[in-house]
Amino acid sequence: MRRSVFGLALSLGMMFFHTGGAVADAGLNVVGTGDGLEMLREIGEGFAGQHPEIELSIPPSIGSGGGIAAVSSGAERLGRVARPLKESEVGSGLIYIPIAKIPSAVFTHPSSGVSSLSSEDLVKLYSGEITNWSELGGADLRVKLVRREDADSTLQVLRGSMPGWKDLKFSARSKTAVTTQDAINTAMNVEGAIAFGPYSRPLESGLSVLMVDGHHPTDDSYPSAVTLALIYKDGTMDEEMEAFVDFSRSEKAHALIENYGGVPVTN
Repeated sequence: MRRSVFGLALSLGMMFFHTGGAVADAGLNVVGTGDGLEMLREIGEGFAGQHPEIELSIPPSIGSGGGIAAVSSGAERLGRVARPLKESEVGSGLIYIPIAKIPSAVFTHPSSGVSSLSSEDLVKLYSGEITNWSELGGADLRVKLVRREDADSTLQVLRGSMPGWKDLKFSARSKTAVTTQDAINTAMNVEGAIAFGPYSRPLESGLSVLMVDGHHPTDDSYPSAVTLALIYKDGTMDEEMEAFVDFSRSEKAHALIENYGGVPVTN
């Protein structure tokens, strides 16, 4: 029954974005990034079990920027972001509450025939120097590159932490995915595709999540991760918001985060 109620809340959240806000007052909407979306929905289900009186919605991604805009304008009370707030955003009164670190994974359609690459290989792939998986010991299949827009949180983390990515110039043949789910869907449905995004254990079903320089995204030595955080506007905290924020930082939520391959933020 709890799953049905939560599913209805998610449907209402989706209606909100398709009807220009017609159900904005129906409950507590947590809007923003697609990073960690399934993990956050799992947290939402746990929350719904403890707080059936609160109608919670965690809608599809509108990006970190969309979540920031919605909360800043007062259109929504809680947002979710996968990048730090800018000084101007903090200055406007936004409060940032980190809840989890999520590794930045690189994944391919299983047809690629590879499971492990070096960081140098990744640079050669995304720059267009390598165009066929056979050059890396994989299938004789053309590489289909999927990238993200320059402001994407996962891309920013990869540029800051993955060797060779700081000044990487993407091949003109790469497709730009506008959301995390778009990147995942393309890699899952297009033979030869390679993409990147926030890691979660469900990615292991239907995709090849690559080891990079010998390290899986869940290894302590894997270098790249984004921080998933909740945001709200100073002075707007109410009982519903406080209940969800507290639950997202509880031991039960921490266990759910770890089950998805994330690392809970405890401070």
